[in-house]
Amino acid sequence: MTLYTCECGKESKEIGKATIVYRSGKWVCKEAECSCGKYMDSEPQDGIPTLRRTEPSLNINRDKLWKGAKEKLVGERGINEPFK
Repeated sequence: MTLYTCECGKESKEIGKATIVYRSGKWVCKEAECSCGKYMDSEPQDGIPTLRRTEPSLNINRDKLWKGAKEKLVGERGINEPFK
């Protein structure tokens, strides 16, 4: 979790899942809005953030597409079988 603090000093918040949006000319965390109307800021931490991609093309059934393409390219024979 990341600790977000406001410039006014009144409020701080720990946020586990942050949604980054473009507001007023800069990138901010949507959940880190202070009661004074400003967006809180956080200190960078070491490590790589976990990003989750949500495009519909990234579903679990993507292997079915490869199986169909493999059959069309290779045909009836296997990959390692010689041509007759």
